[in-house]
Amino acid sequence: MADGTMTVSGVAGAARPAGGALLTVDNLEAWYGESHILHGISFNVAAGEVVTLLGRNGAGKTTTLKSIMGIIGKRTGTIRFDNHDIARASSDKIARLGVGFCPEERGIFASLDVRENLMLPPQVRSGGLSLDQIFTLFPNLKERLGSQGTKLSGGEQQMLAIARILRTGARFLMLDEPTEGLAPVIIQQIGRTIARLKSEGFTILLVEQNFRFASTLADRFYVVEHGRIIDGFANSELQANMDKLHSYLGV
Repeated sequence: MADGTMTVSGVAGAARPAGGALLTVDNLEAWYGESHILHGISFNVAAGEVVTLLGRNGAGKTTTLKSIMGIIGKRTGTIRFDNHDIARASSDKIARLGVGFCPEERGIFASLDVRENLMLPPQVRSGGLSLDQIFTLFPNLKERLGSQGTKLSGGEQQMLAIARILRTGARFLMLDEPTEGLAPVIIQQIGRTIARLKSEGFTILLVEQNFRFASTLADRFYVVEHGRIIDGFANSELQANMDKLHSYLGV
């Protein structure tokens, strides 16, 4: 760039495939033990998009992400990522294809400092961001490099959780409630980071209760209710669907 600012361009894992759906989910069913949670979920995410799953608590949004990542063992249906059938693949195989999952609970190791947390997961494919690139995205983490996980604020923990999956080489990011419990100024920073990652060619599947936050980032939305997708629309159709959204979400 002309101003000399570091970007994350040139990362092998961030390049956009030549069109079409990067992720396709068709008739996905999932269970926790005997509890049937997902009932025929179907949707797709194109390369380079930000797609948001909307819905009330308990609708099945997080279960959808965990099923894609292979964390839910009992699942049926079709899940294709970058022309690979991953419906019965293990989580480590899915990660090696370039899928990264950032759970709502963040999973920061309290006894490790920021650098140790960042370096803990292996780079499972080429194209993982360097520490310099991560610190460009999250300058707070550079300032807190020697701080233990217990000393980080909620916003810093969220930044660290996202940064950690970027190091692995993931190009498709699944973010579960990244703004939960965060102050407005930190939410804005997370939003700028997601927008920047999108501009660099990353693809993002977002689960988010904060509809106003999601509406500034997402290209498309799917509404999940009782383990089913009941509606879907593009960002350009938001205003025409606001009455329905109030009904679905209570926003």
